[in-house]
Formats: sequence, structure tokens, C-alpha cells
Amino acid sequence: MTGPGPGALAGVRVVDLSRNAPGPYASMLLARLGADVVTVAGGRTGEALPELSAGKRHLTLDLRSGDGIRALETLVVGADVLLESFRPGVLDRLGVGYERLSALNPRLVYCALTGYGQHGPLRAAAGHDINYLAVTGVLGCLGPADEPAVPPINLVADMGGGGLWAAFGILAALHERARTGRGRFVDASMVDGVLSMMGTWTTAWGTSIMPARGEGLMSGKAPFYRCYRCADGEWVAVGAIEPRFFLELWRVVGLPGDPPDHLDPTHWPDLAARLEAVFATRGRDEWAALASDECCLTLVLSPDEVRHHPHHRDRLPQGDDVAPAELFPRVDWLTANPWTADGDETEAILRSSGLDEDTLTRVVAALASVPRPELAWPPAR
Repeated sequence: MTGPGPGALAGVRVVDLSRNAPGPYASMLLARLGADVVTVAGGRTGEALPELSAGKRHLTLDLRSGDGIRALETLVVGADVLLESFRPGVLDRLGVGYERLSALNPRLVYCALTGYGQHGPLRAAAGHDINYLAVTGVLGCLGPADEPAVPPINLVADMGGGGLWAAFGILAALHERARTGRGRFVDASMVDGVLSMMGTWTTAWGTSIMPARGEGLMSGKAPFYRCYRCADGEWVAVGAIEPRFFLELWRVVGLPGDPPDHLDPTHWPDLAARLEAVFATRGRDEWAALASDECCLTLVLSPDEVRHHPHHRDRLPQGDDVAPAELFPRVDWLTANPWTADGDETEAILRSSGLDEDTLTRVVAALASVPRPELAWPPAR
């Protein structure tokens, strides 16, 4: 078995029962910090996501069976963190909710990652990223006023308000445990995470910064904070909010005379028309070559272009064999565990965790009828 690489969380064992994207993203971050992450697939726990599985070990259990439950309890006794993403009450009904597992291991940090949290009228409701954006006011801010809002893929609720929020809560609970000696229950609601990020925009709503959807400084309507189509049909992004940045943008694009007060909305229609016309005179890469460090002008890249950008070539691993999950900033406090290519390791992990041999034999024998995680890399397209 491949052990964890060095990192801030070396020696921390995480049992991950989560599925889809938010939970596996959170546990991938913990693995990259050096934690030994064991993901549990099969039965009600779903299957592993290969693109979020780097640095983890994998086993399969059927939590509908008594032997599967006993195996999970054995794992938890030696774990520091349990992460799950079921709707509230599911693991309680299986007999392995927080009360039971914390009694077995009082030092356990138990993180329940859900859409709406452990209490409230929506606690049992199904949902996805777009639903959580809707009820937190995010969708109400996005896009033109007279067109449907377009969610920013699933980055805000799933990855930010979900995965990052859960990882943050887990790290805080581990830090607290170092002082108190006890773990705690972490109620990581994606809605709560998004509301936390929305704090400044909730305050700005109805002001000149964001009067309404499709209006204001960062809605895409302001000519200094939007995208422009270039002569080749590609796009550039402009974020020249501050006067000195906008003055430099004006110089770079070569418009004549002194720029108007770009923060005055009465100038926006004419200013937008002039910038649209000038950006349409050159291709995207030509504009990038002309851009200075002070004009806040960048290429709009498609995902397959990212690793070829000079900045990313300097900071990210390169090569045709680099998996997308490995395109992750290599900063000194975040050291990636190696990709684990050994596949499902149910028997080895459970034996090393101390599960008795009789139960282990039954668990392994029962796996023939349990869905196995698919861990091939790269994923099929």
C-alpha cells in the first residue's frame, strides 16, 4: 500500500464515506496535506470519483449488512476524521451515526456534509449546486436582468461552500481537539458555506455597487469589468476597476484623448461601445502580448488551454501523462500524496485496522455482490 506523503496532516487518518463532488474534493485536499484518506465505496456509499481520488486508498463495504457495519466501526476506532454526505439521519438509521461512532472513538471529528444542514425545513430536501445558489441569493445576482441566471458550473456551492467549507471545519475541529482531547460534530452545510461567502454581496445588494441583477460594478455591465470579443472570435477579460488601472488600460488599447470618469454609469454605454470596437481590431493573443502588468487585461482560456499558459507552465506540473487532478498548485504547505494505482484495497486496509479474521472473511466474500469503485486513470471520455 502506498502510504501518505509528507505534509501538515501526516499521521491523520480520514475515513471518507462521501460521494459525488463536494466531499471527495474536501478529502482530496486533506490527502494533499498528507492525511491518510481511506474512501469507502459500495452499497449505500456510492462509488469513488477517479478525478478526485489522487492520494487516497480505497475499500468496498456493504453498510446494509452487519459485517459491513462492524468493519466500518473498526475503521473508525483508529480514525481521526469521518466524512459523510448522506442526508440527515441516514447513518443514524444504519446504527453508525455520530452518537454511536463518537462513543466508540471520543476523539473522532465527524463531518456531515449536506446541502441544507442538520436542521431546518429543507434538511431532508434533495438538491444540487444550482439549488443551493438559488436559496442563498447567488443566482439572484448573476446574469442580465431579462435572461435566465447561469450558474458558474458547480464551483460555488459544491466546491467552495461544500468541499472547502467542510475541509475548513475539519481542520478547525482537529486544532480544537489538540487542546481539548475530544472530537466534535461538524455540520458542514453547503448553503451555510455559500451564505458565508455572500456576506459582502448581501450588504451591497440595493446599493450603487449592485442595485439589482444585471446592474452594478461587477455584474458584467460595467465596461471596465467584463469580457470583450476579439477579432478572432476569442475573448479577453478586463478588470480595471481602480482609476490607475483603467488609465493604463486606456493607454494599452490606444484610445485617443483622456479617459472619462469610468465609474460614472452615465458614461458606460458610450465607453462600452468604444472598447467593443477597439478590442474587435486585434486577436486575443495579440491583446495579451500588448497587455502590461497594470491594466488588468487577461486571456479568457478554455480548460484545455490552461496548462499551456506561460504562468501555469512555470507553476504546474507538465507533460502529457499529467492527470487533470494533478494540475494543482504546488505551494510549499500543500504537498500532494502520490496517485494510488493499487485499486481497491479492502482486505489489506481492514486487516491492518484490526478487524477480526472471521468478519473479514465474510466481508471479502460478500464483495462479489457489491458494486466496486472504478479507479482507472485517466477517466474515460
